Amino acid sequence: MNNSLLKFALAASLILNLSVFATAGYHFYQRSHSWVSPFGKFVEKDKFIFEELSMKPEQLTAMKNKAIPFRAEIDRRRREIEVSRKKLVTLMRDQNVDKKAIDALIKEISGKQEDLQRMIAGHMLEIKSSLDSGQQQKLFDLIERNMAGSGQMSCPPAHRPMQ
Repeated sequence: MNNSLLKFALAASLILNLSVFATAGYHFYQRSHSWVSPFGKFVEKDKFIFEELSMKPEQLTAMKNKAIPFRAEIDRRRREIEVSRKKLVTLMRDQNVDKKAIDALIKEISGKQEDLQRMIAGHMLEIKSSLDSGQQQKLFDLIERNMAGSGQMSCPPAHRPMQ
């Protein structure tokens, strides 16, 4: 084989490998610097909607201490729902469709989504209880504004990059 042909093949392979590596790194970076809010919006990891409220420093610290584990739990539950949805597609793809298994899985997914919604509502009520009436009004204005983009609180996959 010609020496220049080998050099060309090596260069092409190197460029291809570098582009794949760069793409994977970019997606990892995006995923690690964002999360999906309870309203289905992608936000930076260290940003919270309640930071737009006029809060005392100790209120802000207390809110962040509650919000960080809440976000982690929301993401965990969303991943569980995503796994269940993938199982549902697998069941429907099967040649011998088991309708009872599909119905049971749909019921399981619905229960998980209901639990997630209750958790989000409970968290919002917990936040509300620690605010004065002006802050509460502003909080729910922020919530409504954040919900306006999607029209509802949604449960998109937690692993999608910020858009």
